[in-house]
Amino acid sequence: MDRNFTYLLILSCVIRIAFFSYGIYQDNHFKVKYTDIDYHVFNDAGHYVYLGLSPYLRQTYRYTPLLSWLFTINHYFNYLHLTKIIFMLFDIFTGIVIYCLLPSKNPSWQRCKITSLWLLNPMVITISTRGNAETILCFLVMLTILTLKNRWFGLSSLLFGLSIHFKIYPIIYALPITIYLFYSLKENKYVVIFNYGLMTLVTIIILNIVMFKMYGFEFLDQTYFYHVYRFDHRHNFSIWNQLLYMDSALTTSTSSLSKNAFIPQLLVVILVGAYNLWIPDFQNMIKKRSRHLRILCNILFIQTFAFVTFNKVCTSQYFIWYLIFLPFYIEITHLSTVRLITMLLVWIVSQAVWLNEGYKLEFLGKNNFYPGLFMGNVVFFLGNCWIMGQFITDLRSRHFNPKKHKVVHKKAVSN
Repeated sequence: MDRNFTYLLILSCVIRIAFFSYGIYQDNHFKVKYTDIDYHVFNDAGHYVYLGLSPYLRQTYRYTPLLSWLFTINHYFNYLHLTKIIFMLFDIFTGIVIYCLLPSKNPSWQRCKITSLWLLNPMVITISTRGNAETILCFLVMLTILTLKNRWFGLSSLLFGLSIHFKIYPIIYALPITIYLFYSLKENKYVVIFNYGLMTLVTIIILNIVMFKMYGFEFLDQTYFYHVYRFDHRHNFSIWNQLLYMDSALTTSTSSLSKNAFIPQLLVVILVGAYNLWIPDFQNMIKKRSRHLRILCNILFIQTFAFVTFNKVCTSQYFIWYLIFLPFYIEITHLSTVRLITMLLVWIVSQAVWLNEGYKLEFLGKNNFYPGLFMGNVVFFLGNCWIMGQFITDLRSRHFNPKKHKVVHKKAVSN
């Protein structure tokens, strides 16, 4: 392993241990706890499994049983924070995969610098050390891309199926992956695409059959169906938050407008995922980059960003779904430093506006759903839409063929 990357890993581990240790101190001495409330939900579900019962006996546990199985080790060793350490390890493993995905021809210091966007990211570190399970999913997604890069299609499809089972949203990557395989493979492309999709589907079906036999319909309802009819109007950055709050008071669900929230989200995600339709000179470009999947990772970044922005439930932990792809975008972006800093400030300030209103609601007990919290949701949504537009404009302008499209890149980005 490269010495520079070894130092980066050591620093990353030290920082996470410091955050982890401080978190335990804050939990014991402050009213506002450091540990994520969901971690206690996971832990309680794991306790039920440890006793030989269903994890769904724990109210608000709405995840795959695999996660509750992992939490049984907390009860086996009688240490509440043990699974946090596992999440931190998956966090580090994700950084290692990101480093491996970056072109090996690049200097070591440059690869370390790009990888640090994940390994030294304060938000990523905080989320993993607070006990959020998203780090496992991030690792599975990155490993799916790494095996795809190495042409291990069988293993990649199994990992992709496991990712979708763990949390259903990675299914949106099916279209970009299919398009990539179609354009990058020279031989047997239809056979590979069919087998890849079939093995992914078989993996999902087998896992779901096993879980259904163990936990019945409650598994399907809490793991999948719940996300269609959920009314989470707390801790929610989404533009749909106000509508969810209003619909939660309805006596019947048939008139619920929030049930249709997925429609604009689905349209945007599909349009972004069909990137061969909106990137000029796509076919020639994809052949040049077929060995290291950089363009695919760029598209997955924007697609996930769009998915989170338009999702009817959006919390801070969802941000790392697209942050895993940020290093690959920054590696080849032509956006200026000033533009990137401006985008970062818009992202941070729009969150701060919402968090200020959210604090009044959840800690001070003020009923400020409207107009305060609603305006916070609007500011966050519009800010993210503008940022997404900057990313798309940059990606499109990079790949214009100057012989066919007389466009100066810098001018396109500045506009």
